[in-house]
Amino acid sequence: MQFPESWLRNLVNPPLDTAQLAHVVTMAGLEVEALTPAAPPFNNVVVAEILSAEKHPDADRLRVCQVDVGEATPVTIVCGAPNAAAGLKVPCARPGAKLPGIEIKVAKVRGVESFGMLCSTKELGLEGAADGLMVLAEDAPVGEDFRNWLNLDDTLITLKLTPNRADCLSMQGLAREVGAITGAEVRLPQIVEVESRIQDTVPVQVSAADACPLYLGRVVRGINAQATTPRWMAERLERSGIRPLLAPVDITNYVLLELGQPMHAFALSRLNGGIEVRLARAGETLELLNGQTAELAPDMLVIADAGGPVALAGIMGGLSTSVERVTVDVFLEAAFFAPAAIAGRARRLGLSTDSSHRFERGVDFGATRQAMERATQLLIEICGGQAGPITEAAAALPRREPITLRLARLKRVAGVEIDADEVVRGLVALGAGVERQEDRLIVTPPSFRFDLAIEEDLIEEAVRLFGYDNIPAQPPAAPSRMLPQDETLLADDSLRQMLVDLDFQEVITYSFVDPAWETALDADARPLPLANPLASQLSAMRTTLWGGLIETLRHNLNRQQARVRIFELGRVYRSQTEQPMKLGGLVYGDVLPEQWGAAARRVDFFDLKGDLEQLFGHALDARRGAHPALHPGQCAEVWADGRAIGRIGALHPRLVQALDLPAAPVLFELDSQALALRPLPRHATLSRFPQVRRDLAFVLDAHTPAGELLAVLRDAAADAVRAIEVFDDYRGKGVAENQKSLAIRVVMQDTERTLTDQEVEDAVQKLVSAALRQCNASLRA
Repeated sequence: MQFPESWLRNLVNPPLDTAQLAHVVTMAGLEVEALTPAAPPFNNVVVAEILSAEKHPDADRLRVCQVDVGEATPVTIVCGAPNAAAGLKVPCARPGAKLPGIEIKVAKVRGVESFGMLCSTKELGLEGAADGLMVLAEDAPVGEDFRNWLNLDDTLITLKLTPNRADCLSMQGLAREVGAITGAEVRLPQIVEVESRIQDTVPVQVSAADACPLYLGRVVRGINAQATTPRWMAERLERSGIRPLLAPVDITNYVLLELGQPMHAFALSRLNGGIEVRLARAGETLELLNGQTAELAPDMLVIADAGGPVALAGIMGGLSTSVERVTVDVFLEAAFFAPAAIAGRARRLGLSTDSSHRFERGVDFGATRQAMERATQLLIEICGGQAGPITEAAAALPRREPITLRLARLKRVAGVEIDADEVVRGLVALGAGVERQEDRLIVTPPSFRFDLAIEEDLIEEAVRLFGYDNIPAQPPAAPSRMLPQDETLLADDSLRQMLVDLDFQEVITYSFVDPAWETALDADARPLPLANPLASQLSAMRTTLWGGLIETLRHNLNRQQARVRIFELGRVYRSQTEQPMKLGGLVYGDVLPEQWGAAARRVDFFDLKGDLEQLFGHALDARRGAHPALHPGQCAEVWADGRAIGRIGALHPRLVQALDLPAAPVLFELDSQALALRPLPRHATLSRFPQVRRDLAFVLDAHTPAGELLAVLRDAAADAVRAIEVFDDYRGKGVAENQKSLAIRVVMQDTERTLTDQEVEDAVQKLVSAALRQCNASLRA
């Protein structure tokens, strides 16, 4: 909300400068977002009157003007503005004046000496048309300082209000707040009941009482709609961001800003019969004041006459009944619409109006009649006319139930002693009714405070008025102590750092995803739908981290990043109760950055498997697996402690083609809890005795996984065996077509002595026998 500081100070004027006022208001919870000067700095500009304007003898487009600037004799000024004419009152910059970017001096213009400059809005840095002189009102006092006359030393204050403070969307509400915060006297405008001079009324019927519990209407006849809006009112409207249009419309807009009550004026002659407040009917449309034709939904509240809707309640009036310059009789409307009946309707139509902004948050139903009297009073003062009686249709209005505030709880929650008398004074200044008992206050919220319902709301009010910056910062009273740390669990940060050390980069992607993307990765996926999604492509919760990782890869490829190694640690959402933490990763491009020391080679399944083995700290138990998103021949399940903890594999060719990727990335997704488990470190003596190595080549069925053979050998290994590893996989000449040869390196070493040949041979024979017995694997001849 934007408003001029001068208007606020007209209602309440605490002994604070602009910056101090902005600070105390912000510290009371009403954030001042901006302080903007009403006009740029300039000086020595006065109100002047052009007495004569003659054509320049040596220039067709220039005029030599005799100008009254409030001195004993007129001054000569050469002017090139097309609208310069005798009788106009305009701003005049005298010699020595400093305008934005210009300094005025006495100068000769085509041989004629000019003593100043007649100004347009452009030279003064003001808003408005700049194609001619700025024409002032006929009553502008000649010789008066221009800045003082237009109050240009004013400051525009912009507040960033939270949705619960609808009461501060008016100058009356802001004045009340500033008075309560600073203790300054609040001087609200005197509103008197307008006497009814005529008995004309328009019948009013409310068919949707829950949506409109209160509706007031009044006929005013014989107005002059062409009357000039007073300068003080037009100035306040303009500086609050509302452009003056027509006096009756300006008056309703002014009441909206002053009291926070949206109002509307109908041209009485255009109304067909009485007024009915009802819900829209199927197929009804309404041409709004902005020229837009709105297709009305059954949950939209309308103001209708016998011919159909004439206004969209709480949002905007209709064009067919709008007030024009020839309008003589008007019907004024003021109402309280329930916030739930207005909320969201304007946005649905692509609208955002001052009225809907206020009605959605709650308008003071206790001041609706007051607003009607104020608008009538201003209308008759400015436009003339005679008012009829107020027609009222009322139903059950919201109730303001008393709230108990325990003073002991206030102290405990606030953490500071706040004087009870000050709390009472502040709440009364805010319009609340307060009954004081021994250790508590019974507070009845005013009609305009929709946000006061429970004790915590009153505690917030008391602390807010005390001033957030007045609460001392105190160190916590709880003792600090070291928390136990389980050495068998690897912290998430350590896991991240290990991956960074392996040349990965961390990414964080949306948990909200497109359900079509999830089912493309896995047709059996059932992503959880969101009740209120941010967008259609973010309407479900992810079931895997792969979608975000692949999108990140595509984003990088589109920006010429050909080598990508990324990971993410985050939750996936299988159901409302099953939401495990997963570690996912993706590699793409070359194994190493481009360099001279190693030949370029694309990363593959085994490179990523090697990275994960470094992460685990030991060889992986990887078994043949399958997943709809992974390549059928390059997919494995990772096992630990007898259960599958994740998958690793290359992206399926179907998805590579659908996503238009140059090559298939390799991905993994693992259960982060299984990764976090680590055995406690155990001391072991370094052996001073030589190692013994034996290379064994086993011939076995081509479909038997190497991991299965390794598991059998490790289970059968003697105590002296330190390592069993595959170093070759051969298929070809000398090996049957349906078989393969796996070369296994066996390393043996004892910490106490040198192994004998017999011990080595016994250990090897034990391995060979186990391989033959459980995997049908024999030594290659």
